[in-house]
Amino acid sequence: MLKQVFQWLSPSGARARLSVLIFHRVLPSPDPLFPDEIDARRFDEICGWVGELCNVLPLDHAVLRLQAGTLPARAACITFDDGYGDNYQVALPILKRHGLSATFFVSTGYLDGGCMWNDAVIEAVRRTHLSSLDLDDLIPEGAVNLPVASVADKAAAIDYIIKQLKYRPDRERAALITQVAGRAAIRLPTDLMMTSQEVRAMRSAGMLIGAHTVSHPILAALDADAARFEMQQSKKALENLLGERVAFFAYPNGKPVADYSSETVAIVRDVGFDAALSTRWAAARADTDLYQIPRFTPWDRSPARFGMRLIANLRAGHT
Repeated sequence: MLKQVFQWLSPSGARARLSVLIFHRVLPSPDPLFPDEIDARRFDEICGWVGELCNVLPLDHAVLRLQAGTLPARAACITFDDGYGDNYQVALPILKRHGLSATFFVSTGYLDGGCMWNDAVIEAVRRTHLSSLDLDDLIPEGAVNLPVASVADKAAAIDYIIKQLKYRPDRERAALITQVAGRAAIRLPTDLMMTSQEVRAMRSAGMLIGAHTVSHPILAALDADAARFEMQQSKKALENLLGERVAFFAYPNGKPVADYSSETVAIVRDVGFDAALSTRWAAARADTDLYQIPRFTPWDRSPARFGMRLIANLRAGHT
């Protein structure tokens, strides 16, 4: 029944809809701090459900067929953002086992040992042996002495710190994170993101690689020159690494207006990408702006609820 409804909402041809799924990490095992984060067992289940319900296409083929009006019914793509090492180590073998393709959008500044700012916060709090973190003079909005003794304490502290830092200027945020790690008395990890060799191996395995800026900034907060630099340099770095043109881009965070603007979209087009992906929930149609292709994250734990969420997302883009 679900498959029939899905096919009705996502037919083949000119009235087709393209569902694009977005993931970030696939952990080897469940994380007590983030119990809803997708791990290997859950991703294996999801791949089984997607393979059953959808016709999964490589992103480049899907975009061309969306434009041409030749998509199959129940068309879908799988994408990953950021470039985590577990994408190669954990997700790739599962995708291959299910015969599925995916596109991996990589923030090039973190390859080969880097650590994204939010992960620096997470790992600082996760790894500290202290019972509390005194950030009173670092976050002046209020008196901040955060308990971090239990898993629940750590989760609450991470959420608080990330919310405080998310929209601060990059340099200010980087300096604050360095101080947070120092207060936590830990050394930040150097193995969270993919290596250059793993990105090449991912491409050799038949996956697509797309650009996701150098440092994962909020592009709407940058001036035009800085935004262009982030896009051009990530594109160039990946093209040099892979020896081929990189045609696709994903906006960091990806919410229209809040995270990128109409000016950002114009720069993406001008830099030379064929299409770009947001995180606005909906399904793409023939008249969708190819530089703002929507995506969504399915998090359900049963095939029925997963299918219903796919259907709800299709209806969001259905007229």
